Amino acid sequence: MTEHGALRVRLDRLGREVAKFGAVGALGTLVNFAVFNLVRHLTDLHVVRASVIATVVAIVFNYVGFRYFTYRDRDKSGRTKELTLFLLFSAVGLVIENGVLYAATYWFGWDSRIQSNVFKFVGMGIATLFRFWSYRSWVFKTLPAREAVAHAESFLEESADSAAAEERTAGQRAR
Repeated sequence: MTEHGALRVRLDRLGREVAKFGAVGALGTLVNFAVFNLVRHLTDLHVVRASVIATVVAIVFNYVGFRYFTYRDRDKSGRTKELTLFLLFSAVGLVIENGVLYAATYWFGWDSRIQSNVFKFVGMGIATLFRFWSYRSWVFKTLPAREAVAHAESFLEESADSAAAEERTAGQRAR
């Protein structure tokens, strides 16, 4: 494959990854805003507390979407480590997202419902950039090429062994 062809393949893969990440993230954003506004409407919680609750609900939703949709083809061998890293980086994203909202609300006094939603959205945007980088770099890691090839070869060997066993069984029955 030429350098240009290899680059195109990598860019295509990245494009699909960004699209899947974006789809899960868009749904997570809807969950986040729905829970945020519902909690604000139904309770007397302060704006940042309502936002933290909404962010936590969205984090759980997003983990399921990322693990089983966006990154379903990635290494699944260390689920405990994966979940720990996901929660760690999600917590950093939570601080970024809600830190922007906190600053807007308590430092600048921008606390109307519209302003709260706008600054929550801004915080989510900044946090999303961090999360995309950290999730793809540290949480949902790509299988190393050697491991992927070894896995594929072992699968092919198992298939060949079972096919040979079936042929022997069929040959014995024919006799």
